[in-house]
Amino acid sequence: MKIAIIKYNAGNIKSVSNALNRLEVEHSITDNPDEIRAADKVIFPGVGEASTTMDYLKSKNLDLLIRELKQPVLGICLGMQLMCQYSEEGDTPCLGIFDLPVKKFAVDLKIPHMGWNSLEQVKTPLFDKTHDGQYVYFVHSYYVPVAEESAAITQYGIPFSAALQKGNFFATQFHPEKSGSIGEKILRNFLII
Repeated sequence: MKIAIIKYNAGNIKSVSNALNRLEVEHSITDNPDEIRAADKVIFPGVGEASTTMDYLKSKNLDLLIRELKQPVLGICLGMQLMCQYSEEGDTPCLGIFDLPVKKFAVDLKIPHMGWNSLEQVKTPLFDKTHDGQYVYFVHSYYVPVAEESAAITQYGIPFSAALQKGNFFATQFHPEKSGSIGEKILRNFLII
């Protein structure tokens, strides 16, 4: 199986690569369109700022490529947010895979939201053999509201989407690669979807 981690102007790629190494899964870190298209599974991770990251994706035509992928794709953190329609961070039009906004947490909350939160209303094959109430690790200042595409929900001041799914596109606002055994299970689930 060929796994491609999309290389772009964002952090956290090495953490995802290390998690796949722990699972003994071969993978490549690449921005080569042919390699990405040929992969059986694609991971789109990220920590960073939405507008500068979208500018980089556009400069490499990765924005067009990601939208067209037919194999399972997993967006993580900023990757999930960039898969949405629009982000309030930098007033940024995003990829539009999920027709959802990305909003900034209210000013009365400490941001970034950082730490362990429990998942509720988990669904989709990404969460196979997991259950409500399990804890995963978050670090973010923007969120996606609860919507029809929500595959898991958590709370920080308000309920929000901890994960999304639409067709072959899966996404987590939390970091499965930093979420211990539950995160490992979620990554394994993605690899067999």
